Amino acid sequence: MELLIVLLLVVLILGVGVSVVVTRRRAGMLEPPSILDETVAAEPLSILDEIVAVEPVETASEVETASEVEAESEVETESEVETVEKPRFRDRLSKARSAFSGSMGSIAGRSRIDEQTWDELEEALILADVGVGAAQDLLEHLRSRVKADGLTTGDELLDALKRELKERLAGFDRTLVYSPEAGPSVWLFVGVNGVGKTTTIGKLGAREQAEGHSVLMAAGDTFRAAAAEQLGMWAERSGALLVRGNEGGDPSAVIFDGVEAASARGIDLVLADTAGRLHTKVNLMDELRKVRRVADKGDGTVTEVLLVLDATTGQNGLIQARQFTEAVELTGVVLTKLDGSAKGGIVIAIHEQLGIPVKLVGLGEGIDDLVAFDPDEFVEALFS
Repeated sequence: MELLIVLLLVVLILGVGVSVVVTRRRAGMLEPPSILDETVAAEPLSILDEIVAVEPVETASEVETASEVEAESEVETESEVETVEKPRFRDRLSKARSAFSGSMGSIAGRSRIDEQTWDELEEALILADVGVGAAQDLLEHLRSRVKADGLTTGDELLDALKRELKERLAGFDRTLVYSPEAGPSVWLFVGVNGVGKTTTIGKLGAREQAEGHSVLMAAGDTFRAAAAEQLGMWAERSGALLVRGNEGGDPSAVIFDGVEAASARGIDLVLADTAGRLHTKVNLMDELRKVRRVADKGDGTVTEVLLVLDATTGQNGLIQARQFTEAVELTGVVLTKLDGSAKGGIVIAIHEQLGIPVKLVGLGEGIDDLVAFDPDEFVEALFS
């Protein structure tokens, strides 16, 4: 009996010891994986993500973006420089050339010059808006040249006409004048509504600014709705200053204030817009005379009075020119829309009948398409 009790105690003690060992072994097997998981899955992977996914990727992205921006900027700058080109008469006068050469087409290639040739040439010149008086005067001089030089063919006659036109358009001073005196120079722009006065002022202001002259624009057309706002847009675009008055106000007062403001700020040039109601109204011409007088009373000097004409109006433009010449002493003409349906002869008519030089011409809608008139290039463009 006692032996049995002893055996049971031994078995009980052995069973408890085995259980403790097994428990400890199980505990020892679970702990290392737990530590490994925390070390690898938490700290190292988290740090690795920050280094690879944040710093290198963002840094590379910034470098690429900066280089791309620099490259695009260089490309845009180069393309801008390349695209700014002076418009050529030959490229822009295709419509005028077609009309002119179409009228002269029957003369070219003729083996002799007879009375029919002279009649057709006169008709062609009149159709090209040269005008009856100017056409007859041209023909008279051409007849003398043909006789003196012994010309016999139609092609020789057209070559003689080309030389005659170049000679007649030469000899005019087409310079836009700045005053040598102290104070700003003043350029007045006159013309009826719709011919492009405000746009001409805007484009010319941008050109003068680009050439290093400081510019102020005076919105003297106080009668046309939105005229001041339109000029204001051009002033902002070109970097010029703007002086404007109340709608319906005195145009002379606006221009006088513009000249005084320019003088106070040391500005070189005042470009003054004027009213442009119908030239047949006496009050418009009286207003222009007043503007001309007042503009010279301040610290500035009026050096240019430029008539802006729509070249597509033909002989009607010549009538306008005569009316404005009677009101103010014009120093030059700006022909807009010469690249349109204009026939080109109006240029010759203005020089022949009014003795006023065309100083600027519009060859397109772009800001750089207002260019100085080149008589030789113009004539060549009509015949080539």
